[in-house]
Amino acid sequence: QVQLVESGGGLVQAGGSLRLSCTASGLPFSIYVMGWFRQAPGKEREFVAAINRSGGNTLQTDSVKGRFTISRDHANNTVYLQMNGLKPEDTAVYYCAAERTAVLYRNPTPYDLWGQGTQVTVSS
Repeated sequence: QVQLVESGGGLVQAGGSLRLSCTASGLPFSIYVMGWFRQAPGKEREFVAAINRSGGNTLQTDSVKGRFTISRDHANNTVYLQMNGLKPEDTAVYYCAAERTAVLYRNPTPYDLWGQGTQVTVSS
């Protein structure tokens, strides 16, 4: 069974840190570009970060540059999102996604595999 399972969300005060994990199973992890998206209540799903197959190239949305870092561990089929300096506006459900085009897309459309999401809440 192909699935992506996120973990690591929670409630944190502004300025705090969280590390999200997304473990893939049932798919050849190393050939997928992995991405993180988020969706706040009443808003569209937005791109957060993506990482290429090797892990040597990453892309982040401007609002998280310098605060969030995406990485991947091929031995454990896991992609991470280290989030530092969290702000209340980072509050959202965070989703892990995978796509096979080898391009780091900001658009969610090319991503054909999605996790169930994990809630991140940042209090002021």
